[in-house]
Amino acid sequence: MTKRVAYFGPAGTFTEAAALRYDPQAQLLPFSSIAAVAAAVDAGMAEEGVVPIENSLEGSVTDTLDLLIHESHLCIRHELVMPIEHCLLVRPGGSAQEVRVVYSHPQALGQCRRFIERCFPKAQAVAALSTAAAVEEMLQSQLPAAAIAPSRAAEIYGAEVLARGIQDHPSNSTRFVVLAHQDHPPTGRDKTSLCFSFEEDRPGLLYSVMGEFASRSINLVKVESRPNKESLGRYVFLIDLEGHREDPIVKEALHGVRAEASMIKILGSYPRYADWA
Repeated sequence: MTKRVAYFGPAGTFTEAAALRYDPQAQLLPFSSIAAVAAAVDAGMAEEGVVPIENSLEGSVTDTLDLLIHESHLCIRHELVMPIEHCLLVRPGGSAQEVRVVYSHPQALGQCRRFIERCFPKAQAVAALSTAAAVEEMLQSQLPAAAIAPSRAAEIYGAEVLARGIQDHPSNSTRFVVLAHQDHPPTGRDKTSLCFSFEEDRPGLLYSVMGEFASRSINLVKVESRPNKESLGRYVFLIDLEGHREDPIVKEALHGVRAEASMIKILGSYPRYADWA
């Protein structure tokens, strides 16, 4: 039976490209939000779901982080990294001189901020649900408009590419994760994502948790925080570390974290993406 993979769509988005790279043989099912992708996997409509989690220019995709922390019991099973090339799309025969509105997903608008400021200083930037949805809105706009989207979206929706590679940095890339009911068995080259928080706030708490990893020479590849959504000034901390949750040394460290934290949630252990630049 063909695997069903949900993704943050519609067709023509960078997440679709990531899903195609992840499993070219899968039946791809587009959904209009990250939460909807997770709900589809939760309900059994799809075996896995592909969503963005981090961009090299704009940082973390907070919708995905908050979903994993607060709303979903799904695990990260895989990760992959895609280079992101943004294109400027217009109606067939359109020109840059007439553009009054620029549509795109908020992440794409942020990744092309300097291009927009230089080339369209008087144009209104309008957020869309996705880069592909931005192309549809551009084509239907009453005002002369452009969209920032992948070149594939131009092919799908009948738009014209005016410019390529308009992102603010040429090495722009996005990390995507594959969500599933279970994470990945150990491979020997793994990464583990987790989050934790503290019931009380006192000096040295975070330092003591970091020490559980440092004392065992476990490399932390990412550390950040998100509001805990309960009170101002209280946070959930997120860590990506090298190693699998089943590795003995990682198990020891996680046991130490549990002794310090009031909440700890393992978001998944999964193979590190081999082609990460």
